[in-house]
Amino acid sequence: MRDRPKIKDIAERAGVSAATVSRALADSALVTAETRQRVLDLARELNYRPNVSARNLRTRKSMSVLLVVRDVGNPFYLDILKGVEATAREAGYSVLMGNTENNPARETEYFNMLRDGHADGMILMTGKLPPAGGGRLGGWNHLPVVVALEMIEGSGLPHVQVDNVAAARGAVEHLIALGHRRVAHISGPVPEPMSVRRREGYRLAMREAGLAVPAGYEVRGDFLLESGEQCCRSLFALAEPPTALFVANDEMAYGAVHELRRMGRDVPGDVSVVGFDDLYLSKAFYPALTTVSQPRAEIGRTAMTLLLTILSGGSVRWAEPLVLPTVLNIRGSTARPRS
Repeated sequence: MRDRPKIKDIAERAGVSAATVSRALADSALVTAETRQRVLDLARELNYRPNVSARNLRTRKSMSVLLVVRDVGNPFYLDILKGVEATAREAGYSVLMGNTENNPARETEYFNMLRDGHADGMILMTGKLPPAGGGRLGGWNHLPVVVALEMIEGSGLPHVQVDNVAAARGAVEHLIALGHRRVAHISGPVPEPMSVRRREGYRLAMREAGLAVPAGYEVRGDFLLESGEQCCRSLFALAEPPTALFVANDEMAYGAVHELRRMGRDVPGDVSVVGFDDLYLSKAFYPALTTVSQPRAEIGRTAMTLLLTILSGGSVRWAEPLVLPTVLNIRGSTARPRS
């Protein structure tokens, strides 16, 4: 097979030096517009592709970034990945996805990949840093890392978030406005900050409405469907079960609705359910799930833009997180309570 074309091949055809071709391909101002266009036309004609490995050796950059998540199988991350990848591609970066499954050893492994130069930066969505230094010299907070959606207090890292307290409060206020007085909450894994903030929003809405939170009305899940089922069982084993549920994410809400059906309870006739995330399945779910919608693609684009700022020499410390808006999408899983 014919060898892949090299810079010297373009240089010979264009009648210029290899250095000039390199500058033209890099869009250098040292090359005239006419020469640059001639080089680009020849590069397309010859189907020239840059040698990424050689370029990386010269620049000491991998031209890749890590997007590290808890569970790569969770569809919640898909739109975020699309936003990250679209912005990264425009800047010449590729995106590698890391799956921790809440395993501390794997979390440390991805940070070591970043520190050892296998990636240039990281967008972190696990809500926690590994133990300081991962058993090696130095910590993590000097690395180019942006935290997305989660909150790592005291880290000094830039954050892209939504206002979880306000979003949760609005979801519960919707249930209260429908006439529900017995509203329970299935939380995420407390004491993780995101779970705590959504629980805080629930408590705030209940308190402002003058409603008590009876014993047993707050149950702790882990953001997985099975925990939604389990938490729902415990709530409906109470002597006075709730008429409405605010669930900290859609996946657990699916599990809760499934368990309610198994128990012979109608949604929303007997029990109203509100989720959080607005996964793409939530519209197709029956009944369509009322849920808090997060701007996932925009979260991905914003996080990658911040990371590019850092990689180009910008500050790695940010005083306040960037907060993006949420919307409560009201659908068929909520209704007025039966008399």
